[in-house]
Amino acid sequence: MAYEIERKFLIEYPNLNELEAYPNYTKSEIAQTYLMTDDGFTSRVRKRTTNGATKYIFTEKKRVNDLKCIENEHEITKEEYNGLLRLADPERITVEKTRYCLPCGGRVVEIDIYPFWTDRAIAEVEMEDENEKVELPDFIKVIRDVTAEKAYKNYSLAKEIPSDC
Repeated sequence: MAYEIERKFLIEYPNLNELEAYPNYTKSEIAQTYLMTDDGFTSRVRKRTTNGATKYIFTEKKRVNDLKCIENEHEITKEEYNGLLRLADPERITVEKTRYCLPCGGRVVEIDIYPFWTDRAIAEVEMEDENEKVELPDFIKVIRDVTAEKAYKNYSLAKEIPSDC
């Protein structure tokens, strides 16, 4: 188990041409399904396709505070992924998104574009330290920091899409 420290921002819907012109960016299609759990951890499986290659990932998280969680994440086989889908939480939908990863300020900024929003998106940055300053590309327009807002966690988005901004 390792700690994950990240900040999350609600941003204006970015210009996709600018994202795809960004030096050394990667683009992935992600399908994220939450599993039923009762041990205090949130469990999910993720199918991530980048440049035609698909990886399957199992993740368990337990929140420590707004910025930090305990995370156990590892790659699994397609067969394991399909087996775990049988444990999908029936109260949550599979979250689908397009993720752009942009190197910036020594970190990677992950921009998640969701099909249910046309006016906004989410930017996330993983950090080494909770007090680290976050740097985003200049063309990204931040609406607000939503790190502490549960409504903008993918776990919540799988249940109810927030309508407020």
